[in-house]
Amino acid sequence: MANIQNYADFVAVLLRAGFSMGGGNDEGVYAAIAWGWDEQPPYETPVRWHTGDPETDPWEWRMRVLDERDDIAYAKLFLRKSGYITKEWYPFFLAIRRNAMTLDEAYARGTVSQEAKRIYQTVRDCGTLPLHAIKSLAGFQKEQKPAFERGLVELQMRMYLTMCGRQQKMSRKGLEYGWSSTVFCTTEHFFGEEVFEKAAKMNRQESIQAITERIHELNPHACTKKASRFIIG
Repeated sequence: MANIQNYADFVAVLLRAGFSMGGGNDEGVYAAIAWGWDEQPPYETPVRWHTGDPETDPWEWRMRVLDERDDIAYAKLFLRKSGYITKEWYPFFLAIRRNAMTLDEAYARGTVSQEAKRIYQTVRDCGTLPLHAIKSLAGFQKEQKPAFERGLVELQMRMYLTMCGRQQKMSRKGLEYGWSSTVFCTTEHFFGEEVFEKAAKMNRQESIQAITERIHELNPHACTKKASRFIIG
């Protein structure tokens, strides 16, 4: 386990690792920060969850990597939970999760839900959209919240959409109010064509093997079943 003292340490560890669970739980696979908000770190460090300090609060680091860097993605990527993937390793996961299919092709094959397609098309057509605007523009009513949330997670797990920042709601008078809302965009918008060109040249099974080997380098005791789900999505 790396000794992480601040945000810079975390980024350095993440870039070396290539990917990580995002919360304070490694889920039997791997997490750079593997302790929760109510747990004591296993080594001496000022790093603590939910303090609001951008240097030592892992909760703040989620948005810092999106605001300050162009080589780390953050979204609900693993086991339907949050995680990070670096630009270097993103093509490996793309080759597995999307298997060179566009969303329309995946939908035609019945592997993407109708709700996910509605969400995706709305975000794609607008470029970037905050969460509250996606719900409205895609026509989801309050009683459809569970279906909306399932579709949004599905798109992140399949790597069609990703988080790209946060934005506050605006009143009719143009004033910011309330909590910040997560902003989403297509993965193509986030990383550009280079990553997808690399993924298109990769063999799915070889990509699975490469990630599996990397997981066991990071955590020799990783649960085989969890690691498989972590990779395939």
